Amino acid sequence: MREERTPSITAHTLHQRRVVTHSLAASKRSHFAVEDDLERRSVPKVAVLIPCYNEGAAIYKVVCDFREALPQAEIYVYDNNSKDNTVAMAEAAGAIVRRELRQGKGNVVRRMFSDIDADVYVMVDGDGTYAPHSAQEMIDKLHDEHLDMVVGCRVSQEQEAYRPGHRFGNSLLTGCVARLFGRQFHDILSGYRVFSRRFVRSFPALSSGFETETEITVHALELRMPIAEVATPYGARVEGTESKLNTYRDGFRILRMIAALYRREHPARFYGVIGTAFAVASAALAVPIFMEYFATGLVRRFPTALLCVGLMLCAGGLFGSGLILDTVTHGRRELKRLMYLTCAGFGARPAARTLPPPPIEEGW
Repeated sequence: MREERTPSITAHTLHQRRVVTHSLAASKRSHFAVEDDLERRSVPKVAVLIPCYNEGAAIYKVVCDFREALPQAEIYVYDNNSKDNTVAMAEAAGAIVRRELRQGKGNVVRRMFSDIDADVYVMVDGDGTYAPHSAQEMIDKLHDEHLDMVVGCRVSQEQEAYRPGHRFGNSLLTGCVARLFGRQFHDILSGYRVFSRRFVRSFPALSSGFETETEITVHALELRMPIAEVATPYGARVEGTESKLNTYRDGFRILRMIAALYRREHPARFYGVIGTAFAVASAALAVPIFMEYFATGLVRRFPTALLCVGLMLCAGGLFGSGLILDTVTHGRRELKRLMYLTCAGFGARPAARTLPPPPIEEGW
């Protein structure tokens, strides 16, 4: 009888089997890593940013209310040299407290946007006047409509909450911005806003005070970002706190910021208007000189004639400067737009990678 022989397993065959086994294990780990990464990214990271200055009486309730409204969010309180117990109350409420030593809301906003990395940013004042339950509605609108900013448009029937002076000033300033940059907002000074990641990463934040809301608004309008407003209740401040906004001083600062932004974003129009005024003044002063010259053949008003020439030269210089700066502004706007486009919009999801199957040895 012929003896059947069992094929021997050589060292080379064992090595091949170990390689294939390791390849299968690595493939599974890669698939699980991709699935975990996709699952992690499918849940957006939300950060609530609260700039504060002497809001000790209100900040505890503000933090607790936003934690209840947005349980998945991280809440940051940025203290701006408060002299009361703002820091202690914010820490007691469970917020992450950080400090900005340079005084002014614009400086705090710049620091918050530089420090915090998130998919969605909810910025709200720490005075307790804004409704936390509106935050989820604003985030949903940002996601569902693929927006970059949602502004909480204040609605209030309380006289103490929205003083007539502030209401009139807001209407005046909103009208100025609408006339100069486009009519898309009804409340440019609202401190309740939700931003996408790419808005924050493209915003330079150059202002230092309360005019930062105006800068944010103009930035969105000039880059033609998709934006919207949501009506939100606006209540009175907590007893024991006072508004940091000075109606006249900060109103003039905001007007000055609007003028500076118009000069920066539309230099051809800005300098063109001034140049036209100079040219019209020069022509008006020159009319009597020309009439006298045609009548008598003499020019007796040399100082006026020199003034006319100087005004017309200034007008030409202003027109030229406006055209040159307009070219520079156009290039700067293109760079800001490219920076804006480097970040994926809120709601965009990375495509799943297809992993190649592990190599399987034939006959194994």
